[in-house]
This record gives sequence, C-alpha cells and structure tokens, in this order.
Amino acid sequence: MPARRKRSTKKNGFHLSRRRFLQGVGAGTAAAVAAPHLATAQLQIDEEVAGQERVPIKLKVNGTTYRLSAEPRWTLLDVLRNQLDLTGTKRVCDRGECGACTVLRNGQPIYSCMTLAIEAQSTDLETIEGLSQGGRLHPLQEAFVKHDALQCGFCTPGMVMSLKAMLDKKTNPTLDEVKGAISGNLCKCGTYTKIFRAALDAAATLRGA
Repeated sequence: MPARRKRSTKKNGFHLSRRRFLQGVGAGTAAAVAAPHLATAQLQIDEEVAGQERVPIKLKVNGTTYRLSAEPRWTLLDVLRNQLDLTGTKRVCDRGECGACTVLRNGQPIYSCMTLAIEAQSTDLETIEGLSQGGRLHPLQEAFVKHDALQCGFCTPGMVMSLKAMLDKKTNPTLDEVKGAISGNLCKCGTYTKIFRAALDAAATLRGA
C-alpha cells in the first residue's frame, strides 16, 4: 500500500506558516499605533520650519509700555492673549467677521485678529481690561450688567469696546448711532435689544443725566 502524501500548504509557490502570519499581524498593529506619533513628530518639524525669526517690538497697551519679541506674522490678537495675557479680547472667528476681538487703536475700533502686532507699534492701544479704574467698572460695563446685555459673553468685550469708541466722541447718541457703532459686531445669542438699552443708559450716565 503506497504511503499517504503529506498535504502541502504551498500554493503557486507561496508558503505562509502560522508563525509568519502572526508576525505580520504584530508588525501591522505596531505600525498603526506608531503612525499618529510619527505624524505628530512630522507636524512639529514642519511648524519649526514654518516659524519666522522674532523681532523686538514695543506696544503701549492700556497706558503701559511692553517690550517683547514677536514673529512678524503674529497678529495683535495673538500677542495680547498669548504674550501679554490680556485674554479679555476674544478669539472667535479669527477672520474679521464677528468683532469679538475688537480693541481700540488711537481711539478707533479695530479687529485685532486682522492687525499685525508689528503694525500696532507707536500707537495707543486699549483693551477691555483698561476700562475699569481703581477697581470700579466703566459706566458702560455697569450698564451691561444692569440690563443683562450679555449671555455667553464671547461677543461682549468687542461690543463694549466698539461702543466706548462711540461714547468717547458722542455722549448723546441716537438709537441709530448705537446700532451703527456695533454694526461690525455679531451677537449669536441675539441680545441686541438689551445692548441698545445698555448703551443709551451708559450715555446718560456719562453726560450726567
């Protein structure tokens, strides 16, 4: 009786043993785990390459002069929040549409997310932190609290700064002038009616009515 032939696992010249199969699975798993870390490392390298050499700049904010170094590409919003820790100025849209990052430059409202910090030198900058004096809120801030003119609060600093720019020049504004002053500021919570009341009330306080 002829001997039984042993079944071969070879097919088309390819042989896959159990050991090789498990080794392949293990290698694939290790690669999947390592991939995110490799991507992060590559991202860090790319960020370092994309960076620019810092230059010395001098900013006058809320009456105080700051000397620091910044990359020419950094926005005023970046420097206020990340370098000077003035986080009252909010980053929301970061593309000049919502007005939450509004600050005053020489008394004029500007979007700090659209202004390079290096361009803001030799100017007087004012942020929401500079409004209160001696621990007392500005009449405009007090009016916002009184009339509950804020909800989530993200748009509030920009609203207040835009209105302050108006009230510094006109203490007896009309409702239409108030609306015009915050035409570049968006409130997703829809508190416009209360904001109008707060602005008019603050105006009356400022003119001693």
